[in-house]
Amino acid sequence: MTSIPAPLLYESHCHTPLCKHAHGTPQEFAAVALERNFKGITFTCHCPLPDGNSAHVRMSPEQYPEYLDLIASARAAYEGKVDVRTGIESDYFPGVEPWLEKLHARAPLSHILGSVHYQLAPYRKAYFRNDVPAYQRLYFEHLAMSAETGLFDTLAHPDLIKNESPAEWDFARLREDICRSLDRIAATGVAMELNTSGKLKSLSEMNPSLPQLILMRERGIPVVIGADAHLAERVGDGYREALGLLLEAGYSEVSYFIDRKRQNVPIGDALASLAPRAAAVGVP
Repeated sequence: MTSIPAPLLYESHCHTPLCKHAHGTPQEFAAVALERNFKGITFTCHCPLPDGNSAHVRMSPEQYPEYLDLIASARAAYEGKVDVRTGIESDYFPGVEPWLEKLHARAPLSHILGSVHYQLAPYRKAYFRNDVPAYQRLYFEHLAMSAETGLFDTLAHPDLIKNESPAEWDFARLREDICRSLDRIAATGVAMELNTSGKLKSLSEMNPSLPQLILMRERGIPVVIGADAHLAERVGDGYREALGLLLEAGYSEVSYFIDRKRQNVPIGDALASLAPRAAAVGVP
């Protein structure tokens, strides 16, 4: 009989129905994490924002206690089986810092993702000036600024902007801007995410791409993998491919956060720990 390897990895980016575009209870997500031999799962649903900002894709401020209770129920249900953790995916834009500081202090959080969501109407209205290359450069400027706030452990899907106008995405053209942003991020010690859901977007490759991962590795920026699961069946999707991409970029370790402290796992050990069904994006 083949022995089951010890679970080592966490699903570090997943959502709840409170964001209005995810489906499945936290218990259902935790069940998939258990099936796929994950050590734990950290819920990082979209944070509430003030003034009704993009309220159609996030919980309201009044629902935050409900969010905490949902995860606490899943934690109790899976105690001793899967380590269920509470995190948050918090949007960054200049000026939101005081709101996020108060939000993050309301309850203990295990992992805080920082995201620049260029596609949301309030952000786009504030910053898009009908100049796609300028908007792409601004994205990486705001990514660096988000790291410098000290509010976040990991920067989520850190080249998401390439899906704004895929036909106008040119990594080589933006390379110097990206390098300047990564230099600033590296100086903060903040990690960056390798988000497997990029394979499902208009530009079908992980976020970030291999060229950006190489630049990150050259600067010693740690990487956390997340599936950005909005459906329970996507928990852990693409992790094996993502770990292979990290090896190709020159990484030897992958990270996750527990109580906002980074934990490192050798990539070889991480690969050995994965159940076969966690192998590829889109495989339920």
